[in-house]
Amino acid sequence: MEKIEEQFANLYMYKCSSGTKEPTYLLGIDTSKTVQTEKETLVAVLCSNRSIRVYDKERLNVLREFSGYPGHLNGVKFANSCDSVYSACTDGTVKCWDVRLASEKPIQLFKGYPSNVFISFDINCNDHVICAGTEKVDDDALLVFWDARMNSQDMSTTKDPLGAYSETHSDDITQVRFHPSNHNMVVSGSTDGLVNVFDISVDNEEDALVTTCNSVSSVSCIGWSGKDYKQIYCMTHDEGFFWWDLNHLDTDEPITCLNIQDVREVVNMKEGILDYLIGGLYHEKLDKLFVIGGTNKGRIHLMNCTTSGLIHVTSLQGGHSATVRSFCWNIQDDSLLTGGEDAQLLLWKPRAIEKTFTKKDSMKIASSVHQRVRVHSNDSYKRKKKQ
Repeated sequence: MEKIEEQFANLYMYKCSSGTKEPTYLLGIDTSKTVQTEKETLVAVLCSNRSIRVYDKERLNVLREFSGYPGHLNGVKFANSCDSVYSACTDGTVKCWDVRLASEKPIQLFKGYPSNVFISFDINCNDHVICAGTEKVDDDALLVFWDARMNSQDMSTTKDPLGAYSETHSDDITQVRFHPSNHNMVVSGSTDGLVNVFDISVDNEEDALVTTCNSVSSVSCIGWSGKDYKQIYCMTHDEGFFWWDLNHLDTDEPITCLNIQDVREVVNMKEGILDYLIGGLYHEKLDKLFVIGGTNKGRIHLMNCTTSGLIHVTSLQGGHSATVRSFCWNIQDDSLLTGGEDAQLLLWKPRAIEKTFTKKDSMKIASSVHQRVRVHSNDSYKRKKKQ
């Protein structure tokens, strides 16, 4: 624990992104996985102006910009084996761009079914399957699947779905996350409060459903953690936190490790207050799950997740001046990228020469940002495994 506390506490602002013509919230961050040296690392940032900006990590200058116009883009993810970046779009597609090309047109377009509005997605660890979650339309909230592989015999840039799951969520599917190493496992979260784990190697949806966990609130963030990534965590739009252990599905032990309805009410902060949760970080080397939160003034909090609760470890301040929406932690060099409502992308490095930046105020663009917070449904489904 002292190691991660020291690493986080020793982070200083190393670089700030150059200004852009249009101020935007920075809603999501991912980094390329195929490069060999840090100087070549690319950073993709989801912006509230319907675009994805690609930066050089070391200099944080904009190299490319891709637009989802007229649709809104949701989520951003690099492929694991090539320099392609993906995003779901409210126009009923998942788009894929090659960041090496100057063209603003997607190199692949994964089309959904009529009336699909995609608000979440992920690609599995071997880059073979894409899964996207939809808004609820009429009575349907779907998980739609595609084969993401490029077929040399079929050079069409547009792909139709392999199929969809339609029975396990009753409201907007806000999160989709594939397992980091098992390409057949995927977890989904929804405003209906349910977090579903699937094994997509099984033929039909009913049998593919491994278990259902209930957060009893609208799901904002989910992820995998634990040794061999056999645990899942969940955050809700009203700042709840839940942690489940799938190792106990076939035992008499309860799978719930932690259940907190509102983290803001129970976490004892060493410095300041906690206004919101941003996401989770599983540190493989330490076998520890950490939760990242923050304040409306831009302070970032790191909390250790234990079965007894969330314990405040340390904080970063002096970088952002408004709500922090996204982060990306690099375990290899212990650097941190953060983006927020002050339109700044910051790179933090251990023991870096501390630099002074002019803080920007929060950008008032609420109307252009999808805040997918709705009253959750009370519908429930029969659980295949115990809670």
